Amino acid sequence: MNLMTNMTQFARSPGDPKVLKKGPSSFGYSDRLVRLLGWFSLGLGAYELVRSKQLARTLGLEGKEGLIRAYGAREIASGVMCLSVTNNVGAASRVVGDAVDVATLLPALSRDNPKRDNALTALAAVLGIAALDAVAFAAVQKRHTPNAGRKLDYGDRSGLPRGVEASRGAALDTFETPVDFRVSPPPVAEPRATTH
Repeated sequence: MNLMTNMTQFARSPGDPKVLKKGPSSFGYSDRLVRLLGWFSLGLGAYELVRSKQLARTLGLEGKEGLIRAYGAREIASGVMCLSVTNNVGAASRVVGDAVDVATLLPALSRDNPKRDNALTALAAVLGIAALDAVAFAAVQKRHTPNAGRKLDYGDRSGLPRGVEASRGAALDTFETPVDFRVSPPPVAEPRATTH
């Protein structure tokens, strides 16, 4: 039993049964990866919002501070979506954001940029994260999209072998109302004795 399961024992009421082992989780590795990328987005977005001038100076993108702050807001929004229940939207927004980041960094690679090496390092980091984002998005889409990548085959089903008309009311013929669902007839009122 893991640490979290042991710790939850303290919060249980005295009459609750003891948790012996944890069952399978509906939270898969792809969800964990997207959640981790969501936390990364929140941190990066906060940094871009607060330190946009320093980041622009470091990359040789002076004058683009407002754009960097907008990217910070985008990162925070992506992070929040990655931490939500429907995290595939957040994962998709990260992939799109990576493409925008690459497009923004490409002009900073020009020979006349004195911070070209920094921009090249940043581009390499963005490309690495982009690959991770693409893997996470594909995995979370496969996990949460019903029948993803599978062709449905209903060949083993018979449908209504005797036809629709023969099937109408068939369930009613075999169905008996359970005793606890039956309604008792209303009580009959006794006639009142009248005195004259």
